[in-house]
Amino acid sequence: MFTTLKNAFKVKEIRVKLLFTLAMLVVIRIGSQLPVPGIDSAALAKYLDPLVNAGGGAFDFFDAITGGSFTTMSIFALNINPYITSSIIIQLLTIAIPKLEELQRDGEDGRKKLTTITRYLTVGLALLQSTAMAISFASNRVIGKQWYSYAICIVALTAGSAFLMWVGEQITEHGIGNGISIVLTINIISRIPEDLKTLYDTKVAPRFDNGPATAILIILIIIAIFIGMVILVIILNDAVRNIPVQYSKNVRGRRQMGAASSSIPLKVNTSGVIPIIFAQSLLQLPIIITSFVTNGKGATGVWAEISRYMNSGNWCVFKPISELKYSVGLLVYIALVIFFAYFYTSITFNPIMVADNLKRQGGFIPGIRPGKPTSDYLNKVLNYIVFIGAVGLIIVCTLPYVFSGVFNVSVATTGTSLIIVVSVTIETIKQVESMMLVRNYKGFLEN
Repeated sequence: MFTTLKNAFKVKEIRVKLLFTLAMLVVIRIGSQLPVPGIDSAALAKYLDPLVNAGGGAFDFFDAITGGSFTTMSIFALNINPYITSSIIIQLLTIAIPKLEELQRDGEDGRKKLTTITRYLTVGLALLQSTAMAISFASNRVIGKQWYSYAICIVALTAGSAFLMWVGEQITEHGIGNGISIVLTINIISRIPEDLKTLYDTKVAPRFDNGPATAILIILIIIAIFIGMVILVIILNDAVRNIPVQYSKNVRGRRQMGAASSSIPLKVNTSGVIPIIFAQSLLQLPIIITSFVTNGKGATGVWAEISRYMNSGNWCVFKPISELKYSVGLLVYIALVIFFAYFYTSITFNPIMVADNLKRQGGFIPGIRPGKPTSDYLNKVLNYIVFIGAVGLIIVCTLPYVFSGVFNVSVATTGTSLIIVVSVTIETIKQVESMMLVRNYKGFLEN
């Protein structure tokens, strides 16, 4: 990885893209430290502490993907969460609304229109969320009750979310990697030192009082979990099922053309980290809404029960029977990951289109007839490998809950956060390598 980056900096075109990406990351981190004007820090801490305690694991992940901006209530407190939510809504609506489905199939022009709709919906969601937060802040004296205090808070939070969406798009266009994923990654990485310190203070340091052997054992367990999950994520991202393709012979004059063989590479983890992000976003919503509505004092009724089931802090298969029922939320999480894995794959890969392209080019899969039999075969294979990829994602995400129950050890930098960081890093490095490969080919052709 470091060799690739070193070589990439030697190429001016790639170096400019890398420096642009780094500059945008600096802007993100600076913005994450700028508080919303008019916020009372002491009142904010008093207000958020019971919310975080009531929300448990949901707020931990939410604060991680915002890079700590939420608990400090910076101008990037909403971060790109409205964009992620709007993307989920638009992609789900493509199934229900024929007009959106047509736009999705219209190629580049259709995708641009869908992107524009997503942007408007993002701003609308950010405006709605910031308004709700401003009202809640005012009622708890975090901000003043004057009209301009409301306006400043709403404008700052909405503008911060819209700006981060723009930054992500600029990174995608002028930098390296997928911009939105890069923003998520840098936010999570910025929280790792604090998470490791918390982990050490709460789980490792107290064990030294009972002897260093216990503390060292816990450290080794944590390191083993971390390394094992990184390896599993790398294997999951690199796993590919190659479908062999044979091209028929064509006679042109006295020459025989074709008869070449190739393959269709189908990634096992076709949808990447999208299912994890989407599933987590949906699960956090009822918990966060309930916590804000009740100011962390505890809710009653249906919403309270839903938030308890969805709270990842209650997910453990080794708890007492009376609390075991709350692990049903873990089953909902697993079901959502599998659903979004199939759903996102169906959007990004069309077996019918691939089969038609093969037929037009004179290609066929050995033992499979061209046309509909080919698309049915591709669809069957895709269903198998998508399930395998979803199971791999689930294993990585749920292992922390299992180890938490067995060893009473909570590793903050594993699970969902680890999948996002490792996956985005691998994809970014691959993009740099492909850009260098393309440049080498261009240089060869020019010479």
